[in-house]
Amino acid sequence: MHIENELKLDFKDVLIRPKRSTLRSRSEVSLDRKYTFRNSKQTWEGVPIIAANMDTTGTFEMAKVMAKHRTIVAMSKHFSVEEWVEFAKNNPECMNFVAASSGASDSDYERLCAVLAATPIRMICLDVANGYSEMFVEYVRKVRQQFPNHIILAGNVVTGEMTEELILSGADIVKVGIGPGSVCTTRKQTGVGYPQLSAVIECADAAHGLGGHIISDGGCVCPGDVAKAFGGGADFVMLGGMLAGHDECAGELIEKNGKKRKLFYGMSSDTAMKKYAGGVAEYRSSEGKTVEVDYRGPVEKTILDLLGGLRSACTYVGAAYLKEMSKRTTFIRVTQQLNQVFAGMESKD
Repeated sequence: MHIENELKLDFKDVLIRPKRSTLRSRSEVSLDRKYTFRNSKQTWEGVPIIAANMDTTGTFEMAKVMAKHRTIVAMSKHFSVEEWVEFAKNNPECMNFVAASSGASDSDYERLCAVLAATPIRMICLDVANGYSEMFVEYVRKVRQQFPNHIILAGNVVTGEMTEELILSGADIVKVGIGPGSVCTTRKQTGVGYPQLSAVIECADAAHGLGGHIISDGGCVCPGDVAKAFGGGADFVMLGGMLAGHDECAGELIEKNGKKRKLFYGMSSDTAMKKYAGGVAEYRSSEGKTVEVDYRGPVEKTILDLLGGLRSACTYVGAAYLKEMSKRTTFIRVTQQLNQVFAGMESKD
């Protein structure tokens, strides 16, 4: 047993210190990034926000809206080849902004190969809860060998050494985050995790040293958290709960006591496992939960609010381009970041 005494930080533990800026308006800020990836040798250009590959947020309807803003959707892995073919045929403008997702099982691999053979998808998201297994590392190598020219996202991990391992095994972008998500219960069930901001800082340092990239996956509850993730060195930020509850999210609209809600659940929840595996296997427990979130209408307004907050954060540190954010960010530790006097009393207009 070993104890690390060094302080580790979450988004709630810090604020970004403002600095003198020559920028006169948020309109002067560019959120576009252009990346060239180490292993695939491919380039991608756009706004590096990703909707999580969950049932309710990783949908084709979400992709149509996100693509208009040059942002990405990591699609749920459960779409059929036929559904993918129809989407690709009718929405060719979206194909640079979607990723086909896969677990690490043989059936996942077969489905992934079939989808990629039938569509012009450029990005692959290899997603498992525990990216530390030797089996997953071997799977990343297998997918890289089979698809040498595709951009591969792989995770999840939270430490520098495993970030390096996945990049050296073929991943272009490593997903960082264990347990920070709003409907993830891994930390409760297993006691395993890592404060998200520190994980981002440490994994970004490791990845960038090898010419790789990372995604901050989970833990963002407001646009300010997204800014902090980029300030900490994240190349992409993946969002689930912040995009839940919209028209573009899968699932029926539920009305109770005059209020409209939609279901949102983790992919290791009882709901997901009953849907796709017939229930929770005896050898494991559920590491996700199912919640009802307030219905929020079209996702367009939420995306604009997110991008507006991110541009504003850039002006506070003098970053004309999002790529400058991490170089210009100074974090200060705080005991409180929000005034909660009127918490939960916001107007719904």
